[in-house]
Amino acid sequence: MAILGSVIKRGLKLSVFLQKKKTNPAKLQRRTLYKLLNKAEGTEFGVKYNFSMILRQFLFKRDENFYKNFQKSVPIHDYNKMFNNWWHRSLAGEKNVVWPGRTKYFALSSGTSEAASKHIPVTKAMSRAFQRAGIKQILSLGHFKNLPPDTYEKGFLMLGGSTDLQAKGTHFEGDVSGINAGKIPFWFQPYYKPGKAIAQQRDWAAKLDEIVREAPNWDIGFIVGVPAWLQIVIEKTIAYHQLKTIHDIWPNLRVFAHGGVSFEPYRAGFEKLLDPAVPMIYIDTYLASEGYIAYQTRPDAEGMQLILNNGIFFEFVPFNDENFDTDGEIVANPTTLMIDAVVEGTEYALLLSTCSGAWRYLIGDTVKFVDKTTSEIVITGRTKHYLSLCGEHLSVENMNKAIELSAEHFGISIREFAVAGVPDGALFAHNWYIGTDDAVSETDLQTFIDQKLCDMNDDYAVERRHALKNSTVRVLPSRLFYEWMQAKGKMGGQNKFPRVLKKKMIDDWTVFLKANGF
Repeated sequence: MAILGSVIKRGLKLSVFLQKKKTNPAKLQRRTLYKLLNKAEGTEFGVKYNFSMILRQFLFKRDENFYKNFQKSVPIHDYNKMFNNWWHRSLAGEKNVVWPGRTKYFALSSGTSEAASKHIPVTKAMSRAFQRAGIKQILSLGHFKNLPPDTYEKGFLMLGGSTDLQAKGTHFEGDVSGINAGKIPFWFQPYYKPGKAIAQQRDWAAKLDEIVREAPNWDIGFIVGVPAWLQIVIEKTIAYHQLKTIHDIWPNLRVFAHGGVSFEPYRAGFEKLLDPAVPMIYIDTYLASEGYIAYQTRPDAEGMQLILNNGIFFEFVPFNDENFDTDGEIVANPTTLMIDAVVEGTEYALLLSTCSGAWRYLIGDTVKFVDKTTSEIVITGRTKHYLSLCGEHLSVENMNKAIELSAEHFGISIREFAVAGVPDGALFAHNWYIGTDDAVSETDLQTFIDQKLCDMNDDYAVERRHALKNSTVRVLPSRLFYEWMQAKGKMGGQNKFPRVLKKKMIDDWTVFLKANGF
């Protein structure tokens, strides 16, 4: 392992040097789109939407019509449109539909809003892109000066879905983290934990138990995964082995690469599990079933840097009333922008065109640029996971911040939360469900959250005086959130509890709470 550690350290120095070189985001994206179109030109999708004509525009380096032609020729797709028109054929085993060859792997994903599983293609090209992005992220650790050199020779605990994928005729399907873990390069396997045998476990509860039992046998330096699940496995490990903190058995643990949801609401509770004398590095990542989108590249970064040269072409749709309706559905012919035209501080919905055969695909996330020069973004929410019943325009970003401030103010650990927007007579109300095992007054918590939202969101403050009649808070045991997910078959991997409950999901949640005596 020392050999690989020294190689990584040399790579870190080279990476820091190369990252100092100025790159033009628009040029990187132009080149990426060219490669994608060129590769998929002969597919059925490429023929239908005249990729050959768009590619001809690239022959003239100063001619920016290539993007205009791409916009005009290729329509925007949401999942249903992409799957019903194209991906279902790839799933059935057809070749050369949206990407050359036959797609062997499909990631099962429901995001946080759909009951039925989505099938997202994961091509060989995308698997390689995931690996390249992971290596780039490891190399970016050269910017984190407080990391001991021998940390690179420690284990990586990567908590994800099962690598024992389901065979479905011509393809395999499972969680994208399980697909990727099954393709870990041979040189990384000695570092990878929980190892092949445990990683194959499909039963999430059984997998966690096996990890807990084996934990003292590993020298872990890095943990990777969704905050809620990693917090659970660390809590279980501490309880099972009667530890004070997880550093009692993993003294070299230094890095937590987290993703899926905002980490800030979890931070207070998570840090109680650590030795306060051990400095931890937290790295935000943006990895979806559709691709590895961004990661934090330096310790003082407010956001994550988009990966602009790794098989994904990004477009940005201003997230406003002109481009989206009140249900978060995109309108016909919305305004779309390349990266050179975005503005810092403006909220955008993401469109992706990828080496897995997604084309102008609305992934459903909203982002905001915090530093355009470095292409750094923060995730602000979901197109359908915001509340604007009467013009309050409450984003997940607002909700996360209110929860973070509440946990700090009351000295409690808030494990999960969700908000439902409901009618209240002729007006409207927000019903908050807060998952914590600490004692706190619902009335005090509601007052605090309401005031903080008024402070940070002018639209919310206005509507609280008018159409948004009420705001309530129910404090619930955190186990209920995970039990509801288990009942939905969505334990583990990249699954997370939805922050906004809408329509049928509100009814399902209400019925579940009543059935459990709440």
